[in-house]
Amino acid sequence: MPIEKFVTLESPAVPLPIENVDTDQIIPARFLKATTRDGFGDNLFCDWRYEKDGRPKADFVLNNPTYSGKILVAGKNFGSGSSREHAAWAIGGYGFKAVVSSFFADIFKNNALNNGILPVQISDAFLAKLFEAIEADPKVIIKVDLENQTISVPSSNISEKFDINPYKKKCLINGYDDIDYLLSITDEINQWEASASN
Repeated sequence: MPIEKFVTLESPAVPLPIENVDTDQIIPARFLKATTRDGFGDNLFCDWRYEKDGRPKADFVLNNPTYSGKILVAGKNFGSGSSREHAAWAIGGYGFKAVVSSFFADIFKNNALNNGILPVQISDAFLAKLFEAIEADPKVIIKVDLENQTISVPSSNISEKFDINPYKKKCLINGYDDIDYLLSITDEINQWEASASN
């Protein structure tokens, strides 16, 4: 599946103020037998989202029409647990383009980046401000500017910088996976090989 270019995202956000959300809560283990990404979004947070008979749980945020958007704002330590890439597939399959938290598990962070999802790690203090802004106005727009590595709430004039691996940043901005990146520098590789063989 091609990776969409990610430069700037402006969207309302879905709040999930729960800490220590692990990959089994993001996508339960019983769904891991599938080998393609199709349908994973339907089972994102499945055990929190649905009753055992399949009825939506009214008190879970994904079933609340008040909240929508392409940004998931989650509590501290998001994506811990097993290394399953399916967690990133489920988040992307649901339609999220960015996940915001004050801490991510490293393996989840890499899996997200490899699947075109931007993990935005911010301070605990700024995360609290985001939750407050969303609670005050569920439709408030959050802006994620990858080029400048900032996340902001334009209507409140609050913002913070975030870090990202420069290589992964370049890949996201250009819509590259690892192979696409290598193809993009074929001329440089050929020049290096030519100079190295002389």
